[in-house]
Amino acid sequence: MATDRDGCADRVSILLDANALMIPFQFRVDLFEELRNLIGAYEPLILTEVIQELRGLSRGRGKGGSAARSALLLADRCLETGSGYSDGTVDEKILRFAGEHGCMVCTNDRDLRDSLLSRGIPVITLMQQKKLGILRR
Repeated sequence: MATDRDGCADRVSILLDANALMIPFQFRVDLFEELRNLIGAYEPLILTEVIQELRGLSRGRGKGGSAARSALLLADRCLETGSGYSDGTVDEKILRFAGEHGCMVCTNDRDLRDSLLSRGIPVITLMQQKKLGILRR
């Protein structure tokens, strides 16, 4: 199965946020292997705005900055796509994109997770700091 660069409809596509890409470096979890075990075949997507967010975070010091720099390397394994939205926060763009394109979202951000679930969008998140699980409303 294939998908076009604009959406998620034809196969299981997972939109990753910045927080998800930092999971391997904060919790020593192989993100892509865990996704494969959980979903099977999938396509990882990342919004250009998330890449920009990671670049900003990567300028920071300490563990957060280091995790963001490493997350940028992982982002190269994802299909990058622009959200197409000029206004709103990165999280708002993720919400809108996932809702319009039928994507699942991988995040470890509690506020984003709750917003996605309230809109009926399935969320993949870290469970017990060691493996990924799917949450649905």
